[in-house]
Order: sequence, then C-alpha cells, then structure tokens
Amino acid sequence: MATGRDFYEILGVPRNAGQEEIQRAYRRLARSYHPDVNHDPGAEERFKEVSEAYDILSDPDTRRRYDAFGRDFRQVPEGVDPRTWARARAGEGGRAGAGPGRRTRGGREPGDEEVWIRSGGTGSVAGSSGIGEDIDLDDLFGGIFGGARRARRGWAPIPGADQEAELELTVEEAYHGGRRSITLSGPDGPRTFEVTVPAGVVDGQRIRLAGQGGRGTNGAAPGDLYLVVRIAPHPRYRLEGRDLYVLLPLTPWEAALGAGVPVETPDGEAKVTVPPGSSSGRRLRLRGRGMPNPRGTPGNLYAEVRIMVPPRLTDAERRLFEQLATTSTFDPRR
Repeated sequence: MATGRDFYEILGVPRNAGQEEIQRAYRRLARSYHPDVNHDPGAEERFKEVSEAYDILSDPDTRRRYDAFGRDFRQVPEGVDPRTWARARAGEGGRAGAGPGRRTRGGREPGDEEVWIRSGGTGSVAGSSGIGEDIDLDDLFGGIFGGARRARRGWAPIPGADQEAELELTVEEAYHGGRRSITLSGPDGPRTFEVTVPAGVVDGQRIRLAGQGGRGTNGAAPGDLYLVVRIAPHPRYRLEGRDLYVLLPLTPWEAALGAGVPVETPDGEAKVTVPPGSSSGRRLRLRGRGMPNPRGTPGNLYAEVRIMVPPRLTDAERRLFEQLATTSTFDPRR
C-alpha cells in the first residue's frame, strides 16, 4: 500500500510520539477500520494504510530511516548520508553519496566519491582529482532496489474491540445484587450471559465481562463486554447517586404532635421519628439506609414528609376540625 500521505499523519500522532502512543493510535484506528467491523467500501483501504504506517513506525530502525529519508527510505542504500541524498534528489537525475567530511574549495570532500546517475543506466565515479571511470549502477548497488528490499510483514494481530450494552435493573435488584441472565444479539446470533451484579450498583456503573466482546484477528485476544447499569424508574423510590428518597405520608396530627412511623426501604421496613411540627417537604434522614457501597460509605435514605387529610370526614372528625379552626391562631399564609 503506497500513498503520498505522511505516516505520522495517517496515525494522527506527532513526529516525536513514543512507541506506546503510536501503538494506542494504531489499535484505535485498526478497530475502527477493520473489514470485520467496518463494512464501508473504503474501510479496507484505510485499514491497509493504517497498518502500513504502524508497520513502519513501530520498528525503530525503519522509523529512523523514514524520518531521515521520508518515502524514499526503501530505495536508499545503507550508509547514505541524508543530506547528501537530499542534494542528489534535488539535482537533475539525483545524487547519492557518502557521509559528511571536510569541504574543499571545489565543494567536494577529500576522498569523497560521488555517483552521478545518468539516463543510460551507468555512472561515473570521480575522486577529488576529477579522474573517474564508468561503472554499472547495478554492480554498485548490488541489487539494493530489488531483492534486498525489506519484506512486507503480514497484518499484525488486532485485539477484539470492547463492546457495551445496557443492563436495566430495578432499585431492589441494584440494592441487593445477585445473578442475572441477559441475552444480547450479535453477528453470530443471540448470546446469553449469566451476570453477577454486585450489591449497590448505581446508574451508569459498568460491569465488565472479560473476553466477551468483539473477536480478535490473527489469534489476538477478544475484547471485553461492558454492561452499563440503568436503574429503571420506581413507583416508590427516587435514586440520586447512592441516596434514596421516599415519600412519607403523615396525618395532620402525626405531623403536628410528632410520631414514630414505619417507612419502606429496599431492605425492609424501618422506623422513622417524626419531630412535632413537621410540615410537608421536610426530609427525615435515615443514615446509611440508602444504596450499599462495597468500597466505602453507603448512601442515606431520606423520607420526605407529605401531610394527608381524610378524603371524607366523619361527623366526629368534622367537629374536631371545626373546634381546631375556631381555637387555633396559626396562619400558614403569613
């Protein structure tokens, strides 16, 4: 694969990139353009281009020669000075010469030899004396342009791509954890996985299934499958991080006088103490009764007070409320 693009540009890395940066760029691009993954008509050519760039830049010797000679590095014999080669390429027909030395008035270096490439296929070797003889370039280069060219490698093994899928859980399932079965569709048909859900997972957390992602090529390891947890809406609980929120309905007299009332949690019933004079919207905290945290402090549970009145009053209730209305001086609108 030969294009005019710079190999560093192809991989999207700077010229001073380290080997790890080059490898990361190659892995990312190879996964994107591999024909097994990307069926776009131009993906295969792009994949070959990326592979050729990595093939050159991942080898310190070939990278050094590429940095010195650019795209010509395959045609340049060993030991040629990059500056001399550049001068030869810039001249008509091109020149290739030996390494640097002390300059003379004529522009040559003592003992230097220059090869003047001519259209007839032969060259003249001239020393500082200006006396030379015609030689055959094929003899000089010893077939460098042919059989000695570095053989192209096969494609490097490419690890399989990591994949993601969503795993929807109820609040209770996320709270307690446990075993879950999940079926995902794929290019080879549906696959079913038995997943161990840790207790206390939260929305957006990822569960890793090692080796269950995309297949690798040329014997490379498969990628991983990441299950992204999504907590389904719940009729009773609201989840914010690891904190749980639940409504706590109270009668007017419980809110006014205070009381100890039960509240449902994912771990069973708990009791909350309502202070006297609690109004709707007040939050009562049950420390540590939110979502578990295997690696730290669990969340809290907040019971939010909501005062409820009887939808239909008995005669006795009506008399009591009327008595309260005539007796109390409390005005909530002030």
